Amino acid sequence: MVIKFGTDGWRAIIAGEFTFANVRLVTQAVANYLQATQGPGEVVIGYDNRFLAPEFAAAVAEVLTGNGFTVYLPSRAVPTPVTAWAIKKYETLGALMLTASHNPPAYAGLKFIPDYAGPAVPAITEAIEKEIAAVTSGGSIKHMELAEARQRGMVKKLEPREDYLEYLRGLVDVEAIKQARLKVVVDPLYGAGIDYLDEFLQQAGCQVHTIHNYRDPLFGGSLPDPSGRGLSDLVWQVRATGADLGLALDGDADRFGVVDGDGTYLTANEVLYLVLAHLIFHRQSRGAVARTVATTHNLDRLAAAEGLQVIETPVGFKYIGEALRQHDCILGGEESGGLSIRGHIPEKDGILATALVAELRAVQGRSLNKILADLQERHGRLVSRRVDIEVAPDVKARVLRQLPHFTPARIAGVPVTGCLAVDGVKFILADGSWVLLRPSGTEPLLRLYVEAPADERLRLLQEDIISALKL
Repeated sequence: MVIKFGTDGWRAIIAGEFTFANVRLVTQAVANYLQATQGPGEVVIGYDNRFLAPEFAAAVAEVLTGNGFTVYLPSRAVPTPVTAWAIKKYETLGALMLTASHNPPAYAGLKFIPDYAGPAVPAITEAIEKEIAAVTSGGSIKHMELAEARQRGMVKKLEPREDYLEYLRGLVDVEAIKQARLKVVVDPLYGAGIDYLDEFLQQAGCQVHTIHNYRDPLFGGSLPDPSGRGLSDLVWQVRATGADLGLALDGDADRFGVVDGDGTYLTANEVLYLVLAHLIFHRQSRGAVARTVATTHNLDRLAAAEGLQVIETPVGFKYIGEALRQHDCILGGEESGGLSIRGHIPEKDGILATALVAELRAVQGRSLNKILADLQERHGRLVSRRVDIEVAPDVKARVLRQLPHFTPARIAGVPVTGCLAVDGVKFILADGSWVLLRPSGTEPLLRLYVEAPADERLRLLQEDIISALKL
């Protein structure tokens, strides 16, 4: 078995590969990496609401303290963005976060967040993987019983919620929200975000109704994924209560989901578009905008109209985080529901994202759909969709060999005007449409992203690519 860090850490099935022995192995590798690069110090530990998460966190603490590190250990689940924020708050060497984010309940995960409080870049994860190999081939795993570590003062309490919410009040226009007296339904999807967003909005004067706000490691028999198909209960509650908004978080609260007052689910691409417009026109923010190669070009159209630069990155918030750090971007976002802004940590934060949606709804005083329609009238309409195509390993390998040489002059009759290989292969078309095909790094899937001015054009582009590549 080889333990690999994917786009956001190591994830595996509980009691399959994700065992206490392997958690201790990975933790020892991180400890070795930290000893080699920064020396002894303090490390934050966070975990979500999955099965055995507190017990896995205790195992992480025992290995870290056995290696001479002092740890901040919570007594309840802590969202990933709050864990990352705690690195800055307590000036630690980094954090180890136990989460499988929005993946199925059978999965758990572990990721290292470096001292800059954003996702680990490939150079760091590759160094940790080398340490994993070294420990596997004969290195020792150090360990200290948690009771002894507590007696030695090497375990500190981590209770970050009130401090984080106070910090969030400095990033969000709470007074504007108070004046609007919004009615909001909040859905943390049984995850680590319980008591964060709902409490923030209540303190901001909103009338809040919360659903799925208790720990359930099975996530109600579904996925803790705030996408359209996972928020049917939220849609129903918004309509039933006459709420202005429905706001959701994923299992570790780093991704967001948004439902308008009429029960319409807004895609992450649409929310990013709305938030960028809000930052530009209401907050008067100016600076670069970062998005992944798979994220809507509506951001590009708005940025171009305002004379702002757009930085296009590979898929994965680690690349967005780098752009936020290096270019002081006013917004960084990805189509899978990740967002952060200038002045915040370079990590996606669903709590911040949904709080910003409440702010913009309060400032505008009208529905999100009406705000979006105005933007589309000014800058044109683009609709986007991702299709995950299951393929046999040999078909996936064939397509990957084929892609570098796949150079169509037209797709669905529209001339190709540009081609990018930032991540997979992306074709830019003369009518403003684009098509991206990229492989999943961990599954037998090809991901096909298409954006076009209309649904029918989008469908034709999908069909032409699938046919041309014999998928």
